[in-house]
Amino acid sequence: MVNILIVFLIFVAALLIVFGIGSLLWYLKERSDLVKKIEYRGGPIISEEQVTTSGWFKDTYLRVADFLGNMAKPKGKKGEEDISRMRKKFFHAGIARVKNIVMLFYGTKLLLVILFPTMLVLFGFAFFKKITPINLIFFLVLLACIGFYIPDIWLRIKIGNRQDMILRGFPDAMDLMVICAEAGMGLDSAMARVGEEMKMTNPPLSEELRLMTLELRAGKLRSDALRNLGLRTGLEDVESFATLLIQTDRFGTSIAQALRVQADTMRTRRYQRVEELAAKLPVKLIFPTILFIFPALFLVLMGPALIQAYRMWISR
Repeated sequence: MVNILIVFLIFVAALLIVFGIGSLLWYLKERSDLVKKIEYRGGPIISEEQVTTSGWFKDTYLRVADFLGNMAKPKGKKGEEDISRMRKKFFHAGIARVKNIVMLFYGTKLLLVILFPTMLVLFGFAFFKKITPINLIFFLVLLACIGFYIPDIWLRIKIGNRQDMILRGFPDAMDLMVICAEAGMGLDSAMARVGEEMKMTNPPLSEELRLMTLELRAGKLRSDALRNLGLRTGLEDVESFATLLIQTDRFGTSIAQALRVQADTMRTRRYQRVEELAAKLPVKLIFPTILFIFPALFLVLMGPALIQAYRMWISR
């Protein structure tokens, strides 16, 4: 049991190191892209040859994940509903336009289910010769479950970060729309201009507004384009904004006044969400305080007295 536990800890440590290096490289790439955007004023930072040229590792991964995804995808009518629901999640995450993204997602889950237990077996036989079969099976099943749910956790985090970024920037975007509307611009032109202006400060929101502008230019009705905006983001505030603009367009009321009221409402909701998080904070701090702060405080305050009492008891 001790041997397999040591193997498991070594594997987890190696996995965390790999994830840490990957996160660091991702951060450095994002920072480099941002610096290049500032230097070139938002111009293209990657050439067409660099986009079309991919390494053998990426190509191999895409082929393997696509093959495994076709094997692991849900079947039947319920499977089609699951695939549709998963595709909607990728719209919320902003990566639905990647080719075969749903199949790649299912393939990645199956690949991790196979890869993690295989790595544990290789680590186990490389470091230790005697491993209890029951313990080995337990940790293999545990790692398979971890590999199965890691893509879901990653997707949930990505959706949350993107939605939070859109929520934080949406009131400012609506203020810019009010300014454009009061300056005499139409709603479509105002949204296109706001999407262009927010390209640096809020890329997800700028992308969604740009997609809506492209739909309008392609001939789609404004009401349908606004509803698609709400569906892509998956946010209640954006859906209410779309409903407001549809009603404003239908009844012919002032767009600037409606946008100003909606912006104030969204700011009030944002403050309420922050106050809700602040109210939950003391309850969430109870467990870290009991587990980590109180034991250390007890040792600092009572440790010297206990040591002195023990020495006095020994001297007697």
